[in-house]
Amino acid sequence: MLRFTLQPQWRVEREAGENLDATALLALLGAVQDSGSIAQAGRELGLSYRKAWGLVGDAERLLGQPLVTRERGRGSALTEAGQRLVWADARIAARLQPLLASLGSEMGGELAGAQRRQRPVCRLHASHGFAVASLHELLNARRLPIDLRYRNSLEAVAALARGECDLAGFHVPLGELQHQAAQRYLSWLKPDRHRLVLLAGRTQGLFLAPGNPLDVRGLDDLTRPGVRFVNRPEGSGTRVLTELLLKRQSIAPQAITGYNTTEMTHAAVAAYVASGMADVGLGVQTAAQRFGLHFIPLLRERYFFALATDAQASGELSPVLSVLRSPAFRARVAALSGYDASTTGATMTLDEAFPD
Repeated sequence: MLRFTLQPQWRVEREAGENLDATALLALLGAVQDSGSIAQAGRELGLSYRKAWGLVGDAERLLGQPLVTRERGRGSALTEAGQRLVWADARIAARLQPLLASLGSEMGGELAGAQRRQRPVCRLHASHGFAVASLHELLNARRLPIDLRYRNSLEAVAALARGECDLAGFHVPLGELQHQAAQRYLSWLKPDRHRLVLLAGRTQGLFLAPGNPLDVRGLDDLTRPGVRFVNRPEGSGTRVLTELLLKRQSIAPQAITGYNTTEMTHAAVAAYVASGMADVGLGVQTAAQRFGLHFIPLLRERYFFALATDAQASGELSPVLSVLRSPAFRARVAALSGYDASTTGATMTLDEAFPD
């Protein structure tokens, strides 16, 4: 099965006909931000010093404002406009990555179907997560085809019940909220028809700007004046978790500024907070770590793949489950900040997973 990789492309145009392919510019600005030197950034991207400054100069003339400043003896730094462009690119990439990955997988599946592929392909529908992405990467590296569609947890489980996929990814908190959260999925999953495979344990909590300048300590602070929240869409597992946490603490959603502002993934929420567009988000620790954010843990949860009981040894699922249970995949999961791979690959019944 062929793999299709789709990437967004920035293009800036003026009415007068001037235009700029900003993809290379954004890569250069990001490298300047990381290295503090346009010369070093250019070397990393294979650009001469003159070419790098030429690219910046063209963009500054088109945009009408400086993007990079030179400081004698101190290298180069981004202006506020340059920083805004870098963060906008990070937010867009985080928003689009699951969609583009799903579309690429869909294109590969359609072409393989047209060619009457020789081997069956596992259909995985799952909410986006770092362990799911790591599994996808490892399967690709081992040339094991998979048809991956990123959907929210409720949609994924419903698709499994309708026979539209072979594996459905969803996550449920541990502790007192487990029963309420699990009920949303158990209307689709049946003890006599389905089994669960544990993908990983992970930590969810609050994302805050580095140093926690607003001194946010917990969910109660979300109702403070001046604190802006960014949420996840309805139907996502983390939105379900947010609703349960607020209900437990008797916090009215309408009292939270930004409650109806949503981003599609953990990474997108983290990028939104990191760029200063919101003060607080909720998501997995890995996203906070990757965007350099302060993190306040709230709870642990388990991420499961649900599957039909009689499909575990099928040609579609067997190779995927074998990779999921491999030491190589466990090592990848264990390397993710806030993730636990100690029971990755364990199979259990619904009653074993949710005894209450």
